[in-house]
Amino acid sequence: MKNFKYILTSFLAVLLVFTCANEDDDTDFVNQIEAPKNVSALITVTQDNTGLVTITPLGEGAVSYKVNYGDGSELSEDLNPGQSTQHTYEEGVYNAIIVATGLNGKTTSVTQEVVVSFQAPQNLVVTIENDATISKQVNINADADFALSYEVDFGDGSDSIMTNFESPYSYQYADAGIYTITVTAFSAAIETTVYTEDFEVTAILQPLNAAPSQPTRAEADVISIYSGYYTNIAGTDYYPNWGQSTTYTELDINGDATIQYSNLNYQGIQYGETVDASAMEYLHIDVWTADAPNIQVFPISIATGEQQVTLDLVADQWNSFDIPLTDFTSQGLSMDDIHQFKFVGSGTVFIDNLYYYRAATVQNTLEGTWKMAEEAGALGVGPAVGDTSWWNCDDACVAERACYYDDTYVFNADGSFNNVLGTETWVEGWQGGADACGTPVAPYDGSASATYTYDSAAGTVTINGTGAYIGLAKANNAGELPNVAVPSSIIYNVTFLDANTISVYVEAGAGVFWQYKLERVGGTSSPIEGTWKMAEEAGALGVGPAVGDISWFNCDDACVAERACYYDDTYVFNADGSFNNVLGGQTWVEGWQGGGDACGTPVAPHDGSASATYTYDSAAGTVTINGTGAYIGLAKANNAGELPNVAVPSSITYNVTFVDANTINVYVEAGAGVFWQYKLVKI
Repeated sequence: MKNFKYILTSFLAVLLVFTCANEDDDTDFVNQIEAPKNVSALITVTQDNTGLVTITPLGEGAVSYKVNYGDGSELSEDLNPGQSTQHTYEEGVYNAIIVATGLNGKTTSVTQEVVVSFQAPQNLVVTIENDATISKQVNINADADFALSYEVDFGDGSDSIMTNFESPYSYQYADAGIYTITVTAFSAAIETTVYTEDFEVTAILQPLNAAPSQPTRAEADVISIYSGYYTNIAGTDYYPNWGQSTTYTELDINGDATIQYSNLNYQGIQYGETVDASAMEYLHIDVWTADAPNIQVFPISIATGEQQVTLDLVADQWNSFDIPLTDFTSQGLSMDDIHQFKFVGSGTVFIDNLYYYRAATVQNTLEGTWKMAEEAGALGVGPAVGDTSWWNCDDACVAERACYYDDTYVFNADGSFNNVLGTETWVEGWQGGADACGTPVAPYDGSASATYTYDSAAGTVTINGTGAYIGLAKANNAGELPNVAVPSSIIYNVTFLDANTISVYVEAGAGVFWQYKLERVGGTSSPIEGTWKMAEEAGALGVGPAVGDISWFNCDDACVAERACYYDDTYVFNADGSFNNVLGGQTWVEGWQGGGDACGTPVAPHDGSASATYTYDSAAGTVTINGTGAYIGLAKANNAGELPNVAVPSSITYNVTFVDANTINVYVEAGAGVFWQYKLVKI
């Protein structure tokens, strides 16, 4: 049986998206939808010397197609996605034109060559290669004279596929090994041309990417055994001599240190000191394997011995686990005197980010009064979270809707919820309004008797009460009013950007994401707001191959004294979101700036003259400095590398960890595996 390679677009799915996402009954956002993309066609020909060709258009975002056969004949009828057209050609080479039309009438045209030859394909050349990044995947390219399509039999019992020439095809095998791959080239002739190769399919036996990044956690909320994101227990031995046959290697994977245990039977880790993990809630571990079906994890207590949890593993990807410590304590394990780990399994495993943790001891809370941020883009809709390309409220819109941007959303301590709209809010056409400021309309007038439930673990808030809502009244979990019933409950996804700023979205029907940015009314300032300077101590400035490692260079006591003109520089995060480098008359000027690696007059653009802003994301543990010439720590270190070897950036993102309210650790990876690190104190 042959399977043809189709990439089809569902008309119903597209129609659902664009009938639901209709802000203010305004279709302007529909006009912003891109024309169809990735337009092509699968072209096959009957092998009977008749010249009968079947053309199946393909593409993304198309609701119909039309085909110009390229031989002067009439165009095809309109074709829906998935439909084909047949046409009989004389022998020759033709340029067929595929015209794809989107929902808003925008079109994309592509030309595709149609070769109709009654000769058998000649000069068939086939290239078969193992994919460099996907385990057990082969990539096949084929070319031949007089040929139009080719079929591949992968030799593993699966169905063969048919595809166009000049269209590479990728296939992933279940198992590595040697397979007989057969490629058959077709023209309009009865005869075909066949290529056969015994090809060895290989598996990728180690991760190509580092383990997933970890969230910023306070030191009090984590006990790290092995992770580049936290401070590990000093003196820990990851390969103690317990008589095991397992071998140990530490690898660098994209700048991240990772443990490899091969020929695993059992393996121990001896902590540098006994730890009390009884206040923690979870054990986190990331595991990658190509061949191990599972791994058993044993924390070991001095008093109560060991207990285990078995983790099933999916091959060829990082497996991330957050194991409740109750899975161990329910078996009788005490967590206040843990001094070892043991792993039991088979094959080869790679381990990273092994640590105990608990939920943040200082919790973000929804309790209080919130309002929509009065800024462009705070209200919008799009096809994915973070994408408001279909429509978003720009500066002019914010000004026009002042009656809406002063609405508040009140989460009371007793679990009740209120929409406080005042005498006017923005009333849309579906509510009987004129898409303008007007008197609130029931049930969306703030009169609902409502409650809320916030699930911090799931990142959701549920508003219960007919007529209660966040953001826009029309957007709910079923779709958009008036096309769906008025809901009695709506679930929103909530992410804290900082203690006083949240990002909220609701998927209002499949693939329609209404998104809102809210700010706490009367909220306290961001924890990063204020004036900071480099800590005047050895090691506060340094660079090394990993976070926490400044072995390549660090500024010792003598260096701190020599660079007094640098250690009095300040980094000012203002309440209005602006940022300043305040350098005074002198700072440390390096050779690449034309200085003498000595104190000197600041050099533009890194002289404090930049008009800069900052954005602090507490959830991600990052601060982004926007403005050419603005920086933290050293001017040369940025996300692309080090000046002058890279272009001067207009924006730099730093990772930030609060040690306490007045001390932060900051780092930037300035090129792969180069970590510049700074310790700053608030003044």
